[in-house]
Amino acid sequence: MAILEEVVMMKNWTVDDVMTTEVISVDPSASYRYLVDLLTAHRFSAVPVVDAARRVIGVVSEADLLRKIEYAGGGERGLLDGLRHRADRAKATARTAVDLMSAPPVVVSLGTSITAAARRLDEKHVKRLPVIDGSGRLVGIVTRGDLLRVHLRADDDIRADIETGVLRPFLADEANAITVAVAGGVVTVSGAVYRRSDAGLVDRLVRQVPGAVTVTSTLAYSFDDETLAAPSRL
Repeated sequence: MAILEEVVMMKNWTVDDVMTTEVISVDPSASYRYLVDLLTAHRFSAVPVVDAARRVIGVVSEADLLRKIEYAGGGERGLLDGLRHRADRAKATARTAVDLMSAPPVVVSLGTSITAAARRLDEKHVKRLPVIDGSGRLVGIVTRGDLLRVHLRADDDIRADIETGVLRPFLADEANAITVAVAGGVVTVSGAVYRRSDAGLVDRLVRQVPGAVTVTSTLAYSFDDETLAAPSRL
């Protein structure tokens, strides 16, 4: 089966699968004290700020709130004070979410792959991402912990995904000659296929299955189609 069909037949896990849909948000007028109480009570690292249409217009984080403590003693930097420090000092005197929030917000859209979401969390150095629909409205929150939950999937579920999403679609009758074992997310694939390229394809696809921590493949093959397909160097 053509490798181009991998994307079509393999389940693509997205933020939709792991996000929290019951999201606590605040409006632009939320007070500093309310925000501190909210983050402390719920142990949040940040909270999205939404307008009347629930469009995300910013995010207030613990770092934003801590500016009031950081600059409590004044700490004027004069001519050496950069634009970032001036903005931070302005937040130290802010009283409401609209002046405290970081904007534009770092968000992801519905349908974003968990890989892309994890990359965005890392690149932007944030711990949670508001998830928005096509109109920019808040529909969920995805955290680092949500993305890591993929690796807590039951071994039986991982094995079932491999058998029904990889082996049967791509190898048809040959799937019966392959054994899959999963223990603690560690996948072992054994058995035999006809072509060497099929063994390589199985290895690549199994590694894409959510929850597969490591993969060991000992698939044997009868026909080395990759060596025959290699161009001659004569």
